[in-house]
Amino acid sequence: MALIPLKIPPGVYRNGTEYQAAGRWYDSNLVRWYENTLRPIGGWRKRSATQLTGLCRGLIAWRSNSGGRYVAAGTHSKLFAMDENSVVKDITPVGFTTGRADAVSGTGYGYNTYGSFSYGVARPDIGTVAPATTWSLDTFGEYLVACSDTDGKLYEWQLGFATPTVAAAITNAPTGCAALLVTSERIIFALGAGGNNRLVSWCDQENNTVWTAASNNQAGDFELATVGSLKAGKRVRGVNLLFTDVDVHTATYIGLPFVYSFEKAGSGCGVISSQAIAAIDTSAMWMSKSGFWQYDGYVKPMNCEVSDYVFNNINYNQASKVYAVHNSSFGEITWFYPSSASNENDSYVTYNYREGHWAIGTMSRTAGTDRGVFSNPLMVGADSYIYEHEVGFTYDSVSPYAQSGPIEIGTGENIMSVRSVIPDEQTLGEVAISFTARLYPTSAESTYGPFSAKAPTDARFSGRSVKMKVTGDVLDDWRVGVMRLETTTAGKR
Repeated sequence: MALIPLKIPPGVYRNGTEYQAAGRWYDSNLVRWYENTLRPIGGWRKRSATQLTGLCRGLIAWRSNSGGRYVAAGTHSKLFAMDENSVVKDITPVGFTTGRADAVSGTGYGYNTYGSFSYGVARPDIGTVAPATTWSLDTFGEYLVACSDTDGKLYEWQLGFATPTVAAAITNAPTGCAALLVTSERIIFALGAGGNNRLVSWCDQENNTVWTAASNNQAGDFELATVGSLKAGKRVRGVNLLFTDVDVHTATYIGLPFVYSFEKAGSGCGVISSQAIAAIDTSAMWMSKSGFWQYDGYVKPMNCEVSDYVFNNINYNQASKVYAVHNSSFGEITWFYPSSASNENDSYVTYNYREGHWAIGTMSRTAGTDRGVFSNPLMVGADSYIYEHEVGFTYDSVSPYAQSGPIEIGTGENIMSVRSVIPDEQTLGEVAISFTARLYPTSAESTYGPFSAKAPTDARFSGRSVKMKVTGDVLDDWRVGVMRLETTTAGKR
């Protein structure tokens, strides 16, 4: 008898073939690897019984000067505020232009006259894509400032929740904007101002109604040297990052007379959507069509062990819906995206930047924000309800699981016969274990289990390689470490 430990490194590897993931985890859903254990992510529950009107593409939480807690949610058709008692109010500005729930592609079926191209031949890239409407939301002091990329105006909401007023256009602010950003110097950047995709305009310091440059103020503008279109801006310590769909620029405060210094930070790394960026203190990470990227003083590509899977699984026509959410409690950034089988966000990819590994899964979330103001992260589902996450362990009847790639249990021509599994659980019986075994890399698989973990667990099968699947069997915070297989040599055939 021999005991073979299944020491599988944390995180999913999903690049190339399945056999390239030998000895690694290959698939997962609703699990994370943290502090050397496999465990389920936290569950969720509705934060409010009120359903938002429209599909949410922007979410922010903040405190007022008096300590009141608020959430703002921007949908393609409305702007909402929610207080700490989960009361939702419509604060949509008067005259707001309703946007698009979905991206509208000019390169898909029906964009040209019938018979223009031969069947089965790729059409040339001569169309345009009108993206799904997204919001950029920030705070100017205790006030909310907001911009919908379809409407293009800059709005401000000055609280007053008991008798709520609606958000109003900021006096003298430019229109036709793609996004906004409030800098650490309390200056608002209007990105793509006046419909110029490269123009950054900014207001006077501490005064968002002064936008015309003069000798007695710090308002101004600057046109970036880029072939891209401005999509978003993020604050990181000491610098402001400006993202186009092609490249990334920095804006550094230098004071009068120029106020800001602009510099290109990276090329070929443009953001895939205006909400695909997460800023973490001195760093920012984002999804691009060319992969995942990071800024930590310099722009550099991230080593992604699931990029092949993610970028072959994404619906590029709806990529403007990709939304990044930071979960600071576990050091994770999760990107929600529409899979190739969906027009709405139904899948996710997570990077643990503390431990350096990845996870994948399915979940329908269109926007989110980290914990801090509220005790838990908040996210909005495709059903337009606001959910509180990392609460309990219920997942809408879905079970968390992780499945490995092939694990070779024999050497050379020998076949190994597995007699039992020695589980490594915090509490026995909280997960179910199943296996698929093969005699040869191209032979048919045979499935065994699921087995409820005992010490030991009887599991009799033979093969040269196996794949193990661990599935949560209880709605609890289970832990899995290193499983072991009790084996004997069965022979060469």
